[in-house]
Amino acid sequence: MNVNDSEVILAVLDKGGYAQTENIEEADTILINTCSIRDNAEQRIWGRLDQFQVYRKQKDNLVVGIVGCMAERLKNKLLDSHKVDLVAGPDSYRSIGNLLEDIKPDKPKINVMLSHEETYADITPVRLDKKGVSAFISIMRGCNNVCTYCVVPFTRGTERSRDPYSIVNEAKNLWERGYKEVSLLGQNVDSYHWKKDGENIDFADLLEMVAQIDPDLRVRYSTSHPKDISDKLIYTMAKYDNICKHIHLPVQSGSDNMLKKMRRRYDVAWYMERVNKIKEVMPECSLTTDIIAGFCGESEEDHQGTLKVMSDVAYDFAYMFQYSERPGTLAARHYKDDISPEVKGRRLSEIIALQSELSLKNNKADIGKIFRVLVEGKSKKDENALCGRASNNKMCVFIDNLHKAGDYVDVRVIDCSSATLICERI
Repeated sequence: MNVNDSEVILAVLDKGGYAQTENIEEADTILINTCSIRDNAEQRIWGRLDQFQVYRKQKDNLVVGIVGCMAERLKNKLLDSHKVDLVAGPDSYRSIGNLLEDIKPDKPKINVMLSHEETYADITPVRLDKKGVSAFISIMRGCNNVCTYCVVPFTRGTERSRDPYSIVNEAKNLWERGYKEVSLLGQNVDSYHWKKDGENIDFADLLEMVAQIDPDLRVRYSTSHPKDISDKLIYTMAKYDNICKHIHLPVQSGSDNMLKKMRRRYDVAWYMERVNKIKEVMPECSLTTDIIAGFCGESEEDHQGTLKVMSDVAYDFAYMFQYSERPGTLAARHYKDDISPEVKGRRLSEIIALQSELSLKNNKADIGKIFRVLVEGKSKKDENALCGRASNNKMCVFIDNLHKAGDYVDVRVIDCSSATLICERI
């Protein structure tokens, strides 16, 4: 989401006469696009702001701004820090050019108004992928779920979906420009819904519309919410070869007690029924997830439930974090963050260790299989090798001097690590 937001901001600034530079010392304006999901992300931003003070001393008219979720959440603290000249929330990117023009010494500008309509549907993002292979398309903004640990509803506002035809046109334009893959983005794509003039289009319908642009255009999406993922969506994915067989399905916890306290609106039985349906219809589909260790009141039994769900699902990959309390959330207001750092750390270590085992086991099971890989570029570790992802989102590395970024290549898996499939071209 943040990458796509940065691309929208670049498009707005481009129209305002600004040009992007790769050299920070050349910059007259530095904008930091931020995330507030976890505390460590915000702490890194404060560190960067301290670093930028060096450049402010070297260049009198240098403007430093914070945009995105952190701007929305910490607007007053940011302004009081005297380290920024601009604070712009996720729904105010159109105004950034005007805000920059109005900045005066010691008079920072701010716009953090949330919108019920803004989707930036009419803005063509400036793509950051220099190789021109993959691109992100935001299909909706905001979230209505209000999970107790999450700041997103407060920093990005309520859900609103883009016109599906603007999404399809954006995807078509990318395909015509040579892009081979698009990723449809939303905080909860399953709740995408557009209704107008008698048309009623849900996410499965939209996914099919994009997939029909061309069979060689790969289509990915993120993120699904377990309470909303439908049979219709699963069968739509199975119907089209170019819809990638990968679903990111955040479980967060394997305990019904924790899921209720998190306000996730599903239980373990519901989650496993959805997983089993996916595996029944698409046995080759990769499943990845998000997991929080040490949420408020989490018992050892709750933790063991998470480990059990992990083993039962056998995830291919997981984003795993210790719970960090976010000010203003329902959890911060109603629950005590009562799990010690030592216990959180130990539980997270156990989760990470189990996921490493599962990832390695799953990858070993792929040895001998043939995958079609979309080349992303050269491998970072071997200049004679290329790397790219299979439909299941697994990274494949293989020796090849005939192809380039954007090509499709059929490969056979000959070895693996827990993170990578080692392949040979066939």
